[in-house]
Amino acid sequence: MLMSENSQRPIIPPYIAISFAILALSTASIVIRFAQEDAPSLVIAAYRLSIAVLILTPVVIRNHLPEIRKLSRKALLLALLSGFFLAVHFAVWITSLEYTSVASSVVLVSTIPLWVALIAPLAINERLTKPILIGMVITLVGGLIVGLGDTCTVSGLQLTCPSFVNFFTGRAFLGDILAIIGALTAAFYILIGRSLRKDLSLVSYVFLVYGMAAVILILATFIFGESLIGYAPKTYLWFVLLAIFPQLLGHSTYNWALKYLSAAYVSIALLGEPIGTIILAYFFLKEAPTTLKMIGAILILTGIFIASQKEKTLIEPPG
Repeated sequence: MLMSENSQRPIIPPYIAISFAILALSTASIVIRFAQEDAPSLVIAAYRLSIAVLILTPVVIRNHLPEIRKLSRKALLLALLSGFFLAVHFAVWITSLEYTSVASSVVLVSTIPLWVALIAPLAINERLTKPILIGMVITLVGGLIVGLGDTCTVSGLQLTCPSFVNFFTGRAFLGDILAIIGALTAAFYILIGRSLRKDLSLVSYVFLVYGMAAVILILATFIFGESLIGYAPKTYLWFVLLAIFPQLLGHSTYNWALKYLSAAYVSIALLGEPIGTIILAYFFLKEAPTTLKMIGAILILTGIFIASQKEKTLIEPPG
């Protein structure tokens, strides 16, 4: 565990923990691409969540059942709703990787802060600070530049991009739309988590959320006629790696951090994922980062740093 749930102070500073989470999440797109060589996207998403739940189950049975049983109906419904949004997020985002590039998909799904910023004041009455807003703008600009780096080229001082119409046609456009829908649903998932994690332990929360998402995704595989068996042994290894690294170590760490950091900052920190993904894509998928992608990556890191400056007051809950 990253902390004692009864302690006001985490064992590991949230900012350091989120850095490790970014590294874990950065592996997701690469592993998914390998798994998609043999398995449909819905199946990949279903196994990712289901294996994570199976790993958590012994811990929950031993230590967390009393807490879950004491949950109010409202809290339980919110946790299940969060699971619904998480299921949709994974279903559409993983599918987007079938249609568009890794860089474009990851960058577009990383527009989560934009949706959080628009929804948070109404949904959870969480005021956005000036550093958060500045950091959000810088990171979104950086994300846009990374996305342009996937389709545009730089020659000297000249930037060459496809025609405007080409951005909105074909398979890549469908993949981009799916990635944006993934960002929107992830924003709701983060906002609900920020509300529930104030009073609910990490393991209990992620068990309920991941469990609900797994059930929905398994049902979806049956509805769309996808098989859950018959894949190569290597493919099942990809499923296990997705469950352990991006899911349990990555997503769970973000959910842990929501008890100490605002939803806006946590969502902005997610923008560090494209940087890690671009680096891993270079080594494993032979996708070399362009100059535009490097510039965008620097802006993303700058935005995360600026956004973190006023978050220290949230690390120690009052009282």
